[in-house]
Amino acid sequence: MSYADFEARMAQVNDLLSVLNLLAWDARTQMPSGGVVTRGQQVATITALARDLVTGDAMQRAIEGARAEVSGDPIRQRALDQAARDIGTLSRVPAELISEAAELKTVAHSAWVDARAKNDFAAYAPVLERMFAIQHKIADAIGYADHPYDAMLALYEPDMTLAQLEPTFDTLKAALVPLIERALSVPAPRQDFLSRSYPIAAQKAFGLRIAEKFGYDMNRGRLDDTIHPFEISFTRNDVRITSRWRENWLPGGFFALWHEAGHAMYEQGAAPEITRTIFATDVVNLYAVAGASFGMHESQSRLWENRVGRSCEFWELHFGALRDTFPEQLADVTAEEFWRSVNAVRPDYIRVEADELTYDLHIILRSEIEAAVMTGEAKVSDLPGLWAERMKSYLGRDVPNDTLGVLQDVHWSHGYVGSFPTYTLGNIMGAQFFDAALKESAIATGLETGDYAPLRGWLTENIYRHGRASSPAETLQRVTGGPLDTAPYIARLTDKVDALTGVSR
Repeated sequence: MSYADFEARMAQVNDLLSVLNLLAWDARTQMPSGGVVTRGQQVATITALARDLVTGDAMQRAIEGARAEVSGDPIRQRALDQAARDIGTLSRVPAELISEAAELKTVAHSAWVDARAKNDFAAYAPVLERMFAIQHKIADAIGYADHPYDAMLALYEPDMTLAQLEPTFDTLKAALVPLIERALSVPAPRQDFLSRSYPIAAQKAFGLRIAEKFGYDMNRGRLDDTIHPFEISFTRNDVRITSRWRENWLPGGFFALWHEAGHAMYEQGAAPEITRTIFATDVVNLYAVAGASFGMHESQSRLWENRVGRSCEFWELHFGALRDTFPEQLADVTAEEFWRSVNAVRPDYIRVEADELTYDLHIILRSEIEAAVMTGEAKVSDLPGLWAERMKSYLGRDVPNDTLGVLQDVHWSHGYVGSFPTYTLGNIMGAQFFDAALKESAIATGLETGDYAPLRGWLTENIYRHGRASSPAETLQRVTGGPLDTAPYIARLTDKVDALTGVSR
């Protein structure tokens, strides 16, 4: 056995996982509803084949046989070490449990779509109870030292624990609450024009032009409609995004699209040589992805969505083109009014349409709830009430129904318990990376002139091209000179509130 044998086997695993991603994309964009059960079976079959290939004796022999060959080659040694570690984690989870979870995902997604449309949590609850029961078993199989939620967190953010997460959340809450209060203390900006009638085809065309200007390559991508926006890749050469659009709410589709384009550029920017390797394969979650973690992925989507797409400079540059697209609807609106409108602080129900200041409170709410379910402190039947209670406490909103409450997110139907914190971790990392990038004068100049190539190039060189070969902690240290730090993120939000409230410093 040689390193080439190991690479060939890992390429086969990646191919199978890319097929799984393709099946998932189809199920969430265009599959007829009658295909749900058989699609779940197909997903379970391919997942089982991928798991067997990853954990089989032949892969183990390939790793062991390659060890002597790669002595003195740190990159290849890392590849083997990473594969051995991740395969060890996956091997602790019984094959039948992985197949059961894989089959349930497609069924649960369909049940969630139906329940969300009908505002019927009771119909969805039995499926969700099954999904959480599986996640409990997976956590027990993987093992944890202090809290069952730790096993779930580590699936999406390596080495992260609840004990590390809680102080981060506490720091953010302490900073966010007074910032939100200060932002709400001044008269709200105009927003009446956001709910005028905007033909969806024109919204899509404008949003996609901007995504391509950022650097999303449509020769290796496509844009589709879905109920809950997502990005998914089948290697760097085929990375697809989705968004959802409303004729009477202009900004929602734009920011969802630019968020997903940020994810997609990360995948498209992976170095060609890591395609179909362990550095583009999440062996533990059986997912074809080049991003180092969910948090690292969110750092890029939130960076492009918020640091760039919601900036004053951005709308000074591009509002004219938007007004040309919708001349009647925006005839009485200025660039500054539009910028203020899309940055207005609006404590509301929907996470994916939340403003920057309230967004993390949505994430903290969800993270606390799913951690409570993992310990047994809360049951699935408790979720609507618990959700409503936290929404009232954190955001001051009375949840009118479950569609706007506990049924609004797709994540639990896919078994992604433990993934919600990565959105906030991504916000924090994204601010750190953005501050580091702005030290390059060409990047700052580019943002002022609408040339996004310098920023995208910097991100590609420092983050994208490495794929999973550089951990989040290593990337933060290498790129920013330190560990995860909330200070840059809080400073960015403070600057935004200062600008919105007219405070000069």
